[in-house]
Amino acid sequence: MDLGNVIQLMRSAVVTILTVASPVLIVAMGVGLTVSIFQATTSIQDQTLTFVPKILAILGVLAALFGWMISRLMAFTTLLFERIPDLAK
Repeated sequence: MDLGNVIQLMRSAVVTILTVASPVLIVAMGVGLTVSIFQATTSIQDQTLTFVPKILAILGVLAALFGWMISRLMAFTTLLFERIPDLAK
């Protein structure tokens, strides 16, 4: 087994994970920041006010991008299965 192939697969796995997860994380961070600024300006310190909008935004992003996320993960899985014979040598 060639160490270069393993490193390339690991790099590809990390890039795929970051690509798939980044839209959800960016939206969650943006909503959290917006709610925090709203809480600071209005002096409302309710924990539910942070939790509910963030969950709704994450669910919205997942609903909108679910097909794209699954296609990226399926492409990576197909790549892995195609590379199995090369890794067995």
